[in-house]
Amino acid sequence: MEETFISLEQAAQLEGISYKGMTSRIERNPGSFKTKTESRCGGKDRVFVAISSLSTKARKAHKAERKVYREDSEIVQKSQESPWYLDIDLNWYIETHKREYYEAVELSRKIQEFVSYGEGERTAFAEMFAAKLNISKRTLYRYAEGYLESSAWASKLEREEGENFEFFKVLALCRKPKESHTFPSLTEEQKVLIENIWFDPGFSQNHGTIEMLYWKFKDIADCKGWNDYPSIKTVARYIKYLMDNLRGRNAHYLAANGLREFKNARMLKGKRDTTALEVMEFVQGDEHTFDCWVQYTHPNGKIKAVRPKLVAWLDTRSRCIMGDVLCVDANSQILKESLVKMLYSHPGGVPKHLHIDNGKDYTSKTNTGQSRNDRRMQELNFDSETKGFYRSIGIEEWSRSLPYEPWSKGQIERFFGTVCSMFTKWIGSYVGTLTGSKTSGKRKKDIPGMLERGELLTMEEFYGYWTKWKNEVYHKREHSSLRKSREKYITPIELFENGERYYKASPPREYASMLLLKADTALVRNQGIIKFGTLYTDYELCHYIGETVNIKWDIDDVTKLYVFNKEGKKICEAVSAELLQIAPRVPQAALEEHIKKQKRQLRETKQELEWYQTPYELRVQNNGTPAVVGGVDLTVKAKKNEKLIQLPNDKEFRDDVKAGSVSKKQKQHKETDDEFFNQKAQQALERLRALG
Repeated sequence: MEETFISLEQAAQLEGISYKGMTSRIERNPGSFKTKTESRCGGKDRVFVAISSLSTKARKAHKAERKVYREDSEIVQKSQESPWYLDIDLNWYIETHKREYYEAVELSRKIQEFVSYGEGERTAFAEMFAAKLNISKRTLYRYAEGYLESSAWASKLEREEGENFEFFKVLALCRKPKESHTFPSLTEEQKVLIENIWFDPGFSQNHGTIEMLYWKFKDIADCKGWNDYPSIKTVARYIKYLMDNLRGRNAHYLAANGLREFKNARMLKGKRDTTALEVMEFVQGDEHTFDCWVQYTHPNGKIKAVRPKLVAWLDTRSRCIMGDVLCVDANSQILKESLVKMLYSHPGGVPKHLHIDNGKDYTSKTNTGQSRNDRRMQELNFDSETKGFYRSIGIEEWSRSLPYEPWSKGQIERFFGTVCSMFTKWIGSYVGTLTGSKTSGKRKKDIPGMLERGELLTMEEFYGYWTKWKNEVYHKREHSSLRKSREKYITPIELFENGERYYKASPPREYASMLLLKADTALVRNQGIIKFGTLYTDYELCHYIGETVNIKWDIDDVTKLYVFNKEGKKICEAVSAELLQIAPRVPQAALEEHIKKQKRQLRETKQELEWYQTPYELRVQNNGTPAVVGGVDLTVKAKKNEKLIQLPNDKEFRDDVKAGSVSKKQKQHKETDDEFFNQKAQQALERLRALG
């Protein structure tokens, strides 16, 4: 008979000793144990011991184990199909069938006692045991058979996976859960038809009902020639199964409301850790239209009722509101003014990162320095017009929300909800939330009548109430989000003043005032700059005719343009020009002044040309005074006249000529020459000042 070998670990378990005790026993009596060794790649050789070398107790235990293994294998092989409890979720079964499970726990203990009954009259014992449990003997045998089968499956899976499956013995005594949602009266084709109709975008967008679906279902069934189709109750139960059990509500919501609403209402979102930020490190900006009406006087004196708009910035860490201004219609210029207010008022300062709304006011090129189609901030290091207003005032980074995805600036959006519920509802002209989904949320008010009777607050009065509520109520009130975040300071103003802060000095007020000017580029024509349908001119523009320059202007005073070259240096302040009259009214002061400018331009241009044509030696010898002769001639010409002579370059000779006699013609024009040299000296001084 072939010898059977087992590992030292198994032998130690059969002997009831430790692995070390087993190895010590073999080392003390090597002749009493029959062993063999198998080599392993990359490890110690493995030692096996023969069953015949073990004690009688160990051999009996091994025999019993083998018997149980054979019995379990036979039971498993006899099973026609896997029992239901192999694939069941134990936690789910306990939650849904709690009473049945714990009754089975008690029953399994008693069945274990019956199965473990030794030698004796099993029939009489079974009758007595069944009577004790108040069940029939046939039911007792069925329980015992299920118990043994579950025990065999538990032993098999425990050997394969190394885990305990003793709960199979309890589940085997439980009733198999009823298979629900099978819908035997519905064929697969009918199920698909119901799903196609229910999740159709056109049907779901119009809030189609189950009755409507069933009418369509019957029409298609008649066209297909179906003689047998389910009732409306069966269809309703199947739709409920689709929505609740198969979790089809998200798919139906997407079909009914579109991608935008699905992202807003049903898409997963993460919660951000605002405690990791410093005060003024991340600031959000947005606009809000109040749900009330106020009285507004237009610049032309006309009085109308308007909904005021709030432009404000919120510090993400402390939830403080900064730079808040009211207007009728916001634009990029108003946003600039609100940012400047945030820089120089309290609470406020220069933020590190600015997160803006996707609106065209916030993303205009004058604010961002780049095209609105480019969603990410570009790394540029040029002048303020190129960098944009945000970075020109000291903000290091900016980002923008994606279209129709307001949750990226959720703090300020929730603040606007707080404004509606805690502030606007106290205003007599409140007309209901603009974004309310129900018509009942709107309040009907006689706004024209209130305007006529003078019952509406003016824009200035409304701003006063708003400022008082912001400073005395909102900023000093405990903020629930700060409390949930376990902040040390739970009111916005306390956290803003005492929290860890990002600090950057504000730019000079004069610089900020200059940045508030609107900027653009313009072409300099020979008449000047045309802007707003008006001609702006200045004498200094004559040097830039045909070139593009940068211009700025104050929106409150468009009679003047500030003109800068491409390097950012100021050229002049061009004013709106007085147009020349048409002949015969030619003799006028404006025309005379214009002719003087033309002559001056021509004279200075000739002088510049003369200077550029003067060689280096003459420039140095004449101390910067251009000579009339001696220019470098770079063109090909006919042979020069022999009668012409060239003045020598000897310095002493030239000094002698200057100190010599003066001709009669020179005496006549002495005063003119003095004026010429004085003018040149004045120009040289101006150049030196410009260089300085």
